[in-house]
Amino acid sequence: MTVDERFSRDLRETMKDRPLGVRNEIVTGPVSDWATDFSHTEPEWAADPYPIQDELRQRCPIARTERFGGGWLPTRYEDVAAVAYDTERFSSRAIIMSNFRPPREIAPIGGAPPISSDPPFHHHARKLLLPAFTKAAVARREAATRAFCHALIDAFEGRDVVDAAHDYAQHIPMRVIADMLGFPPEDGPRFREFVENALEGVNSPPEERVARMEKLFDYLYAQIRDHVDNPRDDLTTYLINVELGGHKLSPEHVAGTMGLLLIAGVDTTWSAIGASLWHLAKTPADRERLVAEPGLLPTAMEEFLRAYAPVTMARLVKEDMHWRGVDMRADDWVLLSFPAANRDPAQFDRADEVVIDREVNRHAAFGLGIHRCVGSHLARMELRVALEVWLERIPDFVLADPAAVTWSTGQVRGPRTLPVRIG
Repeated sequence: MTVDERFSRDLRETMKDRPLGVRNEIVTGPVSDWATDFSHTEPEWAADPYPIQDELRQRCPIARTERFGGGWLPTRYEDVAAVAYDTERFSSRAIIMSNFRPPREIAPIGGAPPISSDPPFHHHARKLLLPAFTKAAVARREAATRAFCHALIDAFEGRDVVDAAHDYAQHIPMRVIADMLGFPPEDGPRFREFVENALEGVNSPPEERVARMEKLFDYLYAQIRDHVDNPRDDLTTYLINVELGGHKLSPEHVAGTMGLLLIAGVDTTWSAIGASLWHLAKTPADRERLVAEPGLLPTAMEEFLRAYAPVTMARLVKEDMHWRGVDMRADDWVLLSFPAANRDPAQFDRADEVVIDREVNRHAAFGLGIHRCVGSHLARMELRVALEVWLERIPDFVLADPAAVTWSTGQVRGPRTLPVRIG
């Protein structure tokens, strides 16, 4: 039996017997008290979570909720970092806080390695991806990314108002990730659907969420089959052929990693680009300074990442324990709010201000600990190029209607509609 035939056989077995997870009930609706009933899926959190986080940091500072089967929300940098670095007491087998938890049996690999993996497997799964995300590998993608950004702006010709999120920001990581994985570029709109199902649909009934994830994995397995039949020089073919411990990766591992790159690689960068453009549209002094001093952009970009960090990750408590003044139960969720950590005044001077020439900026936008984002070089390149091209082509722009700006809900926060007037 050839390698491709064995992979196809394993693929059929994986598709037939995929674990769907353990259900938990979910409670939705208005929050009674953010300290005892928080929900990151409510509209007021999506619109502006920072005052809520600031209040909790003073009151709790580790909030509790019984929603999603029970969970915790630390808001101080030191607490967020402590959880992120503690792989002995907190598991990464599920990183999206939702209405069901995957069974413990899927650890240490998880459904989307390496982000869902615990040690020691995590180290080996992450190491496989490093060659694709080095600075040198990312630099080879910059010219194509820049050309695509220009093409997007070319399409604005004749328009006075454009949606900087829908018409610009979202398309850039979609194209980059599609090129990396060897997916058809015209499938971009489907990626948006997959992202919204995985990250914004956590309030949906479990049956509906499972069906939506099945749709994503059906797409991924179709791409795997196509790459088995038609190998090419891309990340999907690499994952199919690479070995871990002397063995090819299982189809489940390949699909899970592809799903991770597709969802995390698109939404996080899309959100960072959109939030940066939102800030510049509403802050003319910063916009004018960056147009006049383009060399400041890399520094300003780090400040946008700190102030508008898009990503919140989740962990699961491994065993009952008393931790920093609270009694955590086994399988409680813990939300690692990197946005809250990044605005902790104990860690950052003028934490609630956006200071585009901030020199010391050890922010946590890309996470902390062993799960720090493997694609940080790629995300930084996309964000920098997207802003460089926009400011070069559209140096003068403002919010067309501040009330029309909408933000995504859930664990990745960024503008979903961002109408700007370009002049």
